[in-house]
Amino acid sequence: MLRNKPNKIWIDADACPKAVKEIIFKTSRRLNMQIILVANSYQIIPTSDLIKLVVVDNGFDAADQHIIDQVEIYDLVITADIPLAAKVLKKKAVALNPRGEIYTENSIGAILSMRDFMKELRDADIITSGPAPFGPKDLKLFADALNKLVS
Repeated sequence: MLRNKPNKIWIDADACPKAVKEIIFKTSRRLNMQIILVANSYQIIPTSDLIKLVVVDNGFDAADQHIIDQVEIYDLVITADIPLAAKVLKKKAVALNPRGEIYTENSIGAILSMRDFMKELRDADIITSGPAPFGPKDLKLFADALNKLVS
């Protein structure tokens, strides 16, 4: 999928499922790849020269802004935040959802529109539920997509 192997993997860590982080940590060890988790609060991470945690202020979108400021071309960003994914793509980096969806320049516009439409439905109490709970199928889709992107 990628023309070049990512230099680094960035994780929008506050909302990222623990099981997804574990897969990324294993990938880091296997491929000797740098991982940077960005979060609003301290998180437990493995002791490794390859894995770093950046704790940012609790300000609105502070973690997102840090990622955007630091991400480089071909880096991979793991996020479920669709506006962040759109900004990542503009920087010629790659964005992957924890459920295994690879965001692309071709798909991000429609995904943003659907997100806004669903927000309007929730705000009007037409729809009251969010996405289905994260499960084993999502984890497998993520692992497969990650493998495809870094291999």
